[in-house]
Amino acid sequence: MTERDRRRAAAERTESGNTLAASGTDEAVAPTAATAGSGDAIPDPRDSLHRAKAAQPATSPADATGGVPAHQGADDTPSGGRPRPQPGAGHDAEPGRAAGRPPEEDAASARLRFLGAATRRIARGIDLDEIVLGLCRSVVPSFADAILVYLRDPLPVGDEQPTEPFRLRLRRTDRITDGVEDVDSMGGSRLLPAAAEPEAPGLGAAEQVDVVRAGALLEVLRGVRPVFGETLAARAALIELLGRESPLANAPADKRTIVAPLRGRRRVIGVAVLVRGPARPAYGQDDLLIAAQLATHTALGVDKAVIYDREAYIADQLQRTMLPEYLPEPTGVRLASRYRPAAETARVGGDWYDAIPLPGSRVALVVGDVMGHSVTSAAIMGQLRTAAQTLAQLDLPPQEVLHHLDEQAQRLGDDRMATCLYAVYDPIAHTLTASNAGHPPPVLLRRDGASEVLDVPPGAPIGVGGVGFEAVELQAPQGSTLLLYTDGLVESRLMDVSTGIDQLCARLTRTAALTGPGNPPPLEPLCDEVLDVLGPGDRDDDIALLAARLDGIAPSAAAQWSLDPRAQAPREARSLARGALAGWGLEELTDIVELLVSEVVTNAVRYAQRPVTLRLVHTDRLRCEVVDDVPQLPRMRRAGPADEGGRGMFLVNKLARHWGAERLSVGKVVWFEI
Repeated sequence: MTERDRRRAAAERTESGNTLAASGTDEAVAPTAATAGSGDAIPDPRDSLHRAKAAQPATSPADATGGVPAHQGADDTPSGGRPRPQPGAGHDAEPGRAAGRPPEEDAASARLRFLGAATRRIARGIDLDEIVLGLCRSVVPSFADAILVYLRDPLPVGDEQPTEPFRLRLRRTDRITDGVEDVDSMGGSRLLPAAAEPEAPGLGAAEQVDVVRAGALLEVLRGVRPVFGETLAARAALIELLGRESPLANAPADKRTIVAPLRGRRRVIGVAVLVRGPARPAYGQDDLLIAAQLATHTALGVDKAVIYDREAYIADQLQRTMLPEYLPEPTGVRLASRYRPAAETARVGGDWYDAIPLPGSRVALVVGDVMGHSVTSAAIMGQLRTAAQTLAQLDLPPQEVLHHLDEQAQRLGDDRMATCLYAVYDPIAHTLTASNAGHPPPVLLRRDGASEVLDVPPGAPIGVGGVGFEAVELQAPQGSTLLLYTDGLVESRLMDVSTGIDQLCARLTRTAALTGPGNPPPLEPLCDEVLDVLGPGDRDDDIALLAARLDGIAPSAAAQWSLDPRAQAPREARSLARGALAGWGLEELTDIVELLVSEVVTNAVRYAQRPVTLRLVHTDRLRCEVVDDVPQLPRMRRAGPADEGGRGMFLVNKLARHWGAERLSVGKVVWFEI
């Protein structure tokens, strides 16, 4: 026979086999109702039994002579309703099985396909609930009619020693119930009477059980390998696990129940109970192997999920501690903030914001972004934020703060890059002094509803080194809203920064139009509104947002004087404070304020070499500040009966509502509030 003849004969045989397979059987494995739409169709090992029976040749005389058996109709359909495949010459009527393969091999192949699909589904889970759900949906109804999964409570993490007592808690149950599609065809049935269902969720099992030392349940768990429920040890373990009143624990002792311990990397972390109803064949030895594989994959997945949850919790707590727990309430400005990670699976990033009160009722507003989305980025962010707070307390100009942050970033490493915007708002002068290090520009929403991008020179990012930073002073109208943000709010893979900023301005204008001109929108709803500038699902970076309502302070509510460091300065300070209080209608505070001002000014002029500044600000509270050129901070001490001094700060602490002292770049400021 020539090569062409051999190819033609092979093609004719293939076409004949395909025709028989398409017309003579419907035994292809289909996804069940429980697995449809889940990604992987879980093959049903029970189909191997039907295929094995279908593959056996008929033994009736009619089959031997090629006729139709008496119990079949003309359409070759058995009385049960499923077509019976016809054996062909050298071809199996079932697709997917090689010609002449024994039924045992086909059953083993079906079990392997089921096990592969089930383990893939379990492995796809990333958290605890997904993994346990994957196990339940994989085995019911394909491998079992019901399943109960108990896990240790609490679950140990990694090398941690488990806590005592050894307690198991029912994590999830699944079962075949009436109304499930194809239940009858899958052989499922109700395992419990309807009256028993409300007593416990699932299968009438205990919600929680304490494992008894030297008990039957502990012995089964230590054995690690799955066991049938027919043994005496397994029966006692089921009673201890499910409770004596559970119908499953009191079921007949046979091989319709498997108790499968869940052993993780180091210890047993739970147990799964697999149950088959009376309408299905009992479990066999091969099913124990399948149960062992499912239990192993589930236990390892649970270990993975617990470790992942712990790492996510640590990352989340790290990020939260790096950001302000709460924002201050400085005079003349209201603040609101938001932070959103790039994804729930990556909660750590380098974005941060901060608000730092400064002398003179001013406030420093900071927002920054360290490159990357890792724990390292968060750690660098924390160091830069701490450095920014320290520099701000020294009352350095914005450009000097960025210069020192740039030096700090270079000390942290060669590739420690970050962007930062540092702005100082003066509520009395209604000005904003800002300096930028490669950060997106701030946006100002005016009181009349118009929004604009403030012109702040961008500068180079922090960490570049060898570059200078420029500060600009801008007008900050009373009642306007300032927004500082990171690029995650306005930039994505589908949108550049400029387009995103334009959309942000348009969103602010539309939001302000809802409240009308002269009525700025509330800060908290405004922050929620602008977070979705990019639209849902378009964001791929962290977002840090700081919004400031610049209410300002009226110039008439503040007074400031310069006093020479001489003995007459305390008396002058008392006189000036008395006049300011009279102008504000606060005569009832005159005695207390005069006493405290006299004590603080006396301490300042005793060591000062330059003029001392006295400042009073009246808003919802009265604030007094005394600035001098001496860096040493005052401390409160208890003076003895014979001491002539040492009582000034003690009086301040007793009479003032709040007080404090802070170092500046030159000298210090001592303040108190009444």
